[in-house]
Amino acid sequence: MVFFLKDKMQPMLQKVLLGFASGVMIAASVWSLIIPAIDMAEENGSIPWVPAAVGFLLGIGFLLLLDSITPHLHLNSDKPEGRKAKLRKSTMLIFAVTLHNIPEGMAVGVVFAGVLSGNAAISMSGAFALAIGIAIQNFPEGAIISMPLLGNGISKRRSCLYGILSGVVEPIGAIITIILTSLIVPILPYILAFAAGAMIYVVVEELIPEAQSGDHSNIATIGVAVGFTIMMILDVALG
Repeated sequence: MVFFLKDKMQPMLQKVLLGFASGVMIAASVWSLIIPAIDMAEENGSIPWVPAAVGFLLGIGFLLLLDSITPHLHLNSDKPEGRKAKLRKSTMLIFAVTLHNIPEGMAVGVVFAGVLSGNAAISMSGAFALAIGIAIQNFPEGAIISMPLLGNGISKRRSCLYGILSGVVEPIGAIITIILTSLIVPILPYILAFAAGAMIYVVVEELIPEAQSGDHSNIATIGVAVGFTIMMILDVALG
Protein backbone atom coordinates (compact mmCIF):
# COMPACT_ATOMS: atom_id res chain seq x y z
CA MET A 1 0.00 0.00 0.00
CA VAL A 2 2.89 2.36 0.72
CA PHE A 3 3.80 2.47 -2.99
CA PHE A 4 0.30 3.53 -4.07
CA LEU A 5 -0.40 6.25 -1.51
CA LYS A 6 1.12 9.69 -1.11
CA ASP A 7 3.78 10.43 1.49
CA LYS A 8 1.17 10.98 4.17
CA MET A 9 -2.10 9.21 4.79
CA GLN A 10 -5.11 11.52 5.08
CA PRO A 11 -6.84 11.29 8.49
CA MET A 12 -10.17 10.46 6.81
CA LEU A 13 -8.67 7.50 4.94
CA GLN A 14 -6.92 6.33 8.09
CA LYS A 15 -10.19 6.37 10.00
CA VAL A 16 -12.11 4.39 7.39
CA LEU A 17 -9.30 1.80 7.14
CA LEU A 18 -9.16 1.38 10.93
CA GLY A 19 -12.95 1.06 11.03
CA PHE A 20 -12.95 -1.47 8.20
CA ALA A 21 -10.30 -3.64 9.93
CA SER A 22 -12.35 -3.46 13.15
CA GLY A 23 -15.52 -4.60 11.41
CA VAL A 24 -13.79 -7.56 9.77
CA MET A 25 -12.24 -8.69 13.06
CA ILE A 26 -15.49 -8.39 15.02
CA ALA A 27 -17.44 -10.43 12.45
CA ALA A 28 -14.64 -13.02 12.20
CA SER A 29 -14.58 -13.38 15.99
CA VAL A 30 -18.31 -14.09 16.12
CA TRP A 31 -19.02 -16.20 13.01
CA SER A 32 -15.69 -17.97 12.53
CA LEU A 33 -14.65 -18.51 16.14
CA ILE A 34 -17.25 -18.08 18.90
CA ILE A 35 -20.24 -19.69 17.14
CA PRO A 36 -18.18 -22.76 16.06
CA ALA A 37 -16.82 -22.99 19.63
CA ILE A 38 -20.38 -23.08 21.00
CA ASP A 39 -21.52 -25.63 18.38
CA MET A 40 -18.48 -27.81 19.06
CA ALA A 41 -19.05 -27.79 22.81
CA GLU A 42 -22.69 -28.71 22.30
CA GLU A 43 -21.71 -31.65 20.08
CA ASN A 44 -19.29 -32.83 22.76
CA GLY A 45 -22.05 -32.79 25.37
CA SER A 46 -20.55 -29.86 27.30
CA ILE A 47 -22.36 -26.77 28.53
CA PRO A 48 -22.26 -24.73 25.28
CA TRP A 49 -21.39 -21.34 26.72
CA VAL A 50 -18.62 -22.45 29.10
CA PRO A 51 -15.75 -22.93 26.59
CA ALA A 52 -16.79 -19.77 24.72
CA ALA A 53 -16.87 -17.65 27.88
CA VAL A 54 -13.71 -19.07 29.49
CA GLY A 55 -11.69 -19.04 26.27
CA PHE A 56 -12.82 -15.51 25.40
CA LEU A 57 -11.78 -14.11 28.78
CA LEU A 58 -8.44 -15.93 28.65
CA GLY A 59 -7.79 -14.44 25.20
CA ILE A 60 -8.51 -10.95 26.53
CA GLY A 61 -6.23 -11.58 29.50
CA PHE A 62 -3.41 -12.94 27.32
CA LEU A 63 -3.34 -9.85 25.07
CA LEU A 64 -3.65 -7.61 28.12
CA LEU A 65 -0.53 -9.27 29.55
CA LEU A 66 1.40 -8.95 26.29
CA ASP A 67 0.29 -5.34 26.01
CA SER A 68 1.59 -4.54 29.48
CA ILE A 69 5.04 -6.14 29.10
CA THR A 70 5.89 -5.32 25.45
CA PRO A 71 7.22 -1.82 24.76
CA HIS A 72 5.12 -0.36 21.96
CA LEU A 73 3.61 2.86 20.66
CA HIS A 74 0.09 3.32 19.36
CA LEU A 75 -0.67 5.23 16.19
CA ASN A 76 -1.22 8.99 16.73
CA SER A 77 0.37 8.79 20.18
CA ASP A 78 3.71 9.97 21.57
CA LYS A 79 3.41 8.11 24.88
CA PRO A 80 4.89 4.58 24.79
CA GLU A 81 3.12 1.73 26.58
CA GLY A 82 4.37 -1.47 28.16
CA ARG A 83 7.77 -1.78 29.82
CA LYS A 84 10.09 1.16 29.47
CA ALA A 85 12.73 0.70 26.78
CA LYS A 86 15.05 3.00 24.87
CA LEU A 87 13.69 2.21 21.43
CA ARG A 88 13.05 4.38 18.40
CA LYS A 89 9.50 5.53 17.72
CA SER A 90 9.37 3.58 14.46
CA THR A 91 10.48 0.38 16.25
CA MET A 92 7.75 0.71 18.87
CA LEU A 93 5.14 1.34 16.15
CA ILE A 94 6.21 -1.93 14.51
CA PHE A 95 6.04 -3.73 17.87
CA ALA A 96 2.47 -2.49 18.37
CA VAL A 97 1.27 -3.91 15.05
CA THR A 98 3.29 -7.12 15.46
CA LEU A 99 1.76 -7.66 18.88
CA HIS A 100 -1.74 -7.26 17.52
CA ASN A 101 -1.13 -9.55 14.52
CA ILE A 102 -0.56 -12.54 16.81
CA PRO A 103 -4.26 -13.28 17.44
CA GLU A 104 -5.05 -13.05 13.73
CA GLY A 105 -2.51 -15.77 12.95
CA MET A 106 -3.81 -17.87 15.84
CA ALA A 107 -7.38 -17.48 14.60
CA VAL A 108 -6.58 -18.74 11.10
CA GLY A 109 -4.40 -21.55 12.47
CA VAL A 110 -6.93 -22.83 14.98
CA VAL A 111 -9.75 -22.88 12.42
CA PHE A 112 -7.64 -24.91 9.97
CA ALA A 113 -6.63 -27.11 12.89
CA GLY A 114 -10.31 -27.75 13.48
CA VAL A 115 -10.77 -28.72 9.83
CA LEU A 116 -7.78 -31.10 9.95
CA SER A 117 -9.17 -32.72 13.08
CA GLY A 118 -12.30 -33.61 11.12
CA ASN A 119 -14.63 -31.55 13.29
CA ALA A 120 -18.01 -31.07 11.61
CA ALA A 121 -18.52 -27.63 13.19
CA ILE A 122 -15.81 -26.13 10.93
CA SER A 123 -15.73 -26.57 7.15
CA MET A 124 -12.76 -26.08 4.82
CA SER A 125 -14.66 -23.34 2.97
CA GLY A 126 -15.36 -21.62 6.30
CA ALA A 127 -11.67 -21.76 7.19
CA PHE A 128 -10.78 -20.22 3.84
CA ALA A 129 -13.45 -17.53 4.40
CA LEU A 130 -11.70 -16.52 7.63
CA ALA A 131 -8.28 -16.56 5.94
CA ILE A 132 -9.61 -14.39 3.10
CA GLY A 133 -11.23 -11.95 5.55
CA ILE A 134 -8.04 -11.60 7.59
CA ALA A 135 -6.04 -11.15 4.38
CA ILE A 136 -8.38 -8.37 3.20
CA GLN A 137 -8.09 -6.44 6.46
CA ASN A 138 -4.31 -6.83 6.34
CA PHE A 139 -4.23 -4.36 3.43
CA PRO A 140 -5.44 -1.42 5.54
CA GLU A 141 -3.44 -2.72 8.51
CA GLY A 142 -0.28 -2.72 6.39
CA ALA A 143 -0.97 0.83 5.24
CA ILE A 144 -1.61 1.95 8.82
CA ILE A 145 1.88 0.82 9.91
CA SER A 146 3.89 1.62 6.77
CA MET A 147 2.56 5.12 6.07
CA PRO A 148 3.56 6.63 9.47
CA LEU A 149 7.03 5.10 9.02
CA LEU A 150 7.25 6.81 5.63
CA GLY A 151 6.16 10.06 7.28
CA ASN A 152 9.02 9.68 9.77
CA GLY A 153 11.56 9.80 6.94
CA ILE A 154 11.99 6.08 6.27
CA SER A 155 12.13 5.12 2.58
CA LYS A 156 9.18 3.46 0.85
CA ARG A 157 11.07 0.18 0.45
CA ARG A 158 12.05 0.03 4.13
CA SER A 159 8.56 1.10 5.24
CA CYS A 160 7.11 -1.71 3.12
CA LEU A 161 9.63 -4.20 4.51
CA TYR A 162 8.87 -3.24 8.13
CA GLY A 163 5.16 -3.55 7.43
CA ILE A 164 5.71 -7.05 6.03
CA LEU A 165 7.91 -8.06 8.98
CA SER A 166 5.23 -6.92 11.44
CA GLY A 167 2.84 -9.37 9.78
CA VAL A 168 5.22 -12.34 9.68
CA VAL A 169 3.88 -13.47 13.06
CA GLU A 170 0.54 -14.29 11.41
CA PRO A 171 1.65 -17.23 9.22
CA ILE A 172 4.11 -18.33 11.91
CA GLY A 173 1.35 -18.37 14.53
CA ALA A 174 -1.00 -20.18 12.14
CA ILE A 175 1.56 -22.86 11.23
CA ILE A 176 2.51 -23.51 14.87
CA THR A 177 -1.18 -23.85 15.80
CA ILE A 178 -1.79 -26.31 12.95
CA ILE A 179 1.29 -28.37 13.91
CA LEU A 180 -0.06 -28.60 17.46
CA THR A 181 -3.46 -29.82 16.20
CA SER A 182 -3.18 -33.20 17.92
CA LEU A 183 -2.58 -31.48 21.26
CA ILE A 184 -5.33 -28.87 21.05
CA VAL A 185 -8.19 -30.98 19.63
CA PRO A 186 -9.61 -31.82 23.10
CA ILE A 187 -9.73 -28.13 24.00
CA LEU A 188 -10.45 -26.78 20.51
CA PRO A 189 -13.61 -24.84 21.57
CA TYR A 190 -11.57 -23.01 24.21
CA ILE A 191 -8.80 -22.16 21.71
CA LEU A 192 -11.32 -20.85 19.17
CA ALA A 193 -12.85 -18.57 21.80
CA PHE A 194 -9.36 -17.62 23.02
CA ALA A 195 -8.45 -16.35 19.54
CA ALA A 196 -11.75 -14.44 19.41
CA GLY A 197 -11.05 -12.75 22.75
CA ALA A 198 -7.56 -11.78 21.63
CA MET A 199 -8.90 -10.23 18.41
CA ILE A 200 -11.68 -8.34 20.20
CA TYR A 201 -9.06 -6.97 22.60
CA VAL A 202 -7.15 -5.50 19.65
CA VAL A 203 -10.34 -3.92 18.28
CA VAL A 204 -11.40 -2.38 21.60
CA GLU A 205 -7.93 -1.40 22.84
CA GLU A 206 -6.47 0.05 19.69
CA LEU A 207 -8.39 0.08 16.41
CA ILE A 208 -11.67 1.74 17.43
CA PRO A 209 -10.11 4.33 19.78
CA GLU A 210 -7.66 5.33 17.04
CA ALA A 211 -10.45 5.43 14.46
CA GLN A 212 -12.43 7.83 16.67
CA SER A 213 -9.53 10.08 17.69
CA GLY A 214 -9.22 13.65 16.47
CA ASP A 215 -12.11 15.47 14.80
CA HIS A 216 -15.40 13.64 15.15
CA SER A 217 -16.45 11.81 12.02
CA ASN A 218 -18.91 9.06 11.14
CA ILE A 219 -16.60 7.67 8.47
CA ALA A 220 -14.98 5.20 10.89
CA THR A 221 -18.42 3.85 11.86
CA ILE A 222 -19.24 3.38 8.18
CA GLY A 223 -15.92 1.53 7.76
CA VAL A 224 -16.85 -0.81 10.64
CA ALA A 225 -20.24 -1.51 9.04
CA VAL A 226 -18.70 -2.28 5.63
CA GLY A 227 -15.95 -4.50 7.10
CA PHE A 228 -18.40 -6.37 9.33
CA THR A 229 -20.83 -6.96 6.47
CA ILE A 230 -18.17 -8.20 4.04
CA MET A 231 -16.73 -10.64 6.59
CA MET A 232 -20.21 -11.84 7.60
CA ILE A 233 -21.16 -12.46 3.95
CA LEU A 234 -17.89 -14.32 3.33
CA ASP A 235 -18.40 -16.54 6.35
CA VAL A 236 -22.08 -17.31 5.76
CA ALA A 237 -21.68 -17.78 1.99
CA LEU A 238 -18.56 -19.96 2.21
CA GLY A 239 -18.94 -21.42 5.70
